[in-house]
Amino acid sequence: MLKKIKFKEFAIPALSVVFGLLLGAIIMLIFGYDPLSGYSSMLEAAIGTPKSIGETLRQATPLIFTALGFAVANSAGFFNIGLSGQALAGWVASVWFALSNPDMPRIMLVILSVLIGALAGAFIGAIPGFLRAYFGTSEVIVTIMLNYILLYTSSHLIHNVFSKKILVSIDSTVQVSQNATLRVPWLSELTHGSRLNIGAFIAIVALVAVWFLMKKTTLGFEIRSVGLNPDASEYAGISSKRTIILSMVISGMLAGLGGVVEGLGTFQNFFVQGSSLSIGFDGMAVSLLGAGSSIGILLAALLFSILKIGAPGMSLAGVPPEIVNIVTASIIFFVGANYLIRLILSKLPEKKKVVQPTNGGAD
Repeated sequence: MLKKIKFKEFAIPALSVVFGLLLGAIIMLIFGYDPLSGYSSMLEAAIGTPKSIGETLRQATPLIFTALGFAVANSAGFFNIGLSGQALAGWVASVWFALSNPDMPRIMLVILSVLIGALAGAFIGAIPGFLRAYFGTSEVIVTIMLNYILLYTSSHLIHNVFSKKILVSIDSTVQVSQNATLRVPWLSELTHGSRLNIGAFIAIVALVAVWFLMKKTTLGFEIRSVGLNPDASEYAGISSKRTIILSMVISGMLAGLGGVVEGLGTFQNFFVQGSSLSIGFDGMAVSLLGAGSSIGILLAALLFSILKIGAPGMSLAGVPPEIVNIVTASIIFFVGANYLIRLILSKLPEKKKVVQPTNGGAD
């Protein structure tokens, strides 16, 4: 029975990806495009050169953080839609601190900038957690509204609060100093000039840390327990209010780290955002596809990164890169409608174990 459950947990996201790719191929055929050429061009653009591999890994890094943040909150029974705002808070706070202290020793500046970004995300995550724990407020509504509040607050900060000496234009800051950047020369050389940075290694640490937290610690057990039944958990002596707030704090902290990697690693500055960060919403999809597990999130983040980085390459085969958006949306649809896949799996014939008759030792 346990093997059957584990097989279904693996089969549902795997089949979701297969069905999504098949639907994309069907649409290409309907409009007269060659799906094999389209997908092969996409893969070539995503993993065909050392630079493209580096960019694919770079793209996957913030998705890992936001997906982990969503998974922790989801384990506690909450739908954290505020990942974009929490990541933006981490981005702004880390870059602001780094630009305000450009001459601080590198190790100290990097560590403090990363910590401040993580704490900014944690603080924003704590707000809906506190409101839900003590007032029963819907975290969905609060986090959606916070996304807009933080989006426009960040624009206000750069226009009216940031010092003029750290601005290169009205809408953008200067780049952080070499003492604060997450990029390192050997990674750039290894990937032929890509923007891959040490944030990727921090993401791997986060994957292991979240797995350990959720599977091997008392807090992780309490988070999962509250997510399954908060009333029973309270009866068993687990403080549901404390656990709710802590789960959202951890979720926001992880999302904040995703913003830190974007700010100090990918772009190395901050600029006015026209809309909520896509890494927040993409991270939700990655977490759902990865079933909330660390290894699943890692694989799903790499898949989404390949799709996004490889999309422009499809134009070389004459296929509109927008097809990738259809594939991505289809994968998310099949994950959301997993009951269809469960129905298909339930119709598959099961291998019955044959029991050999015995004669009880008699001839």
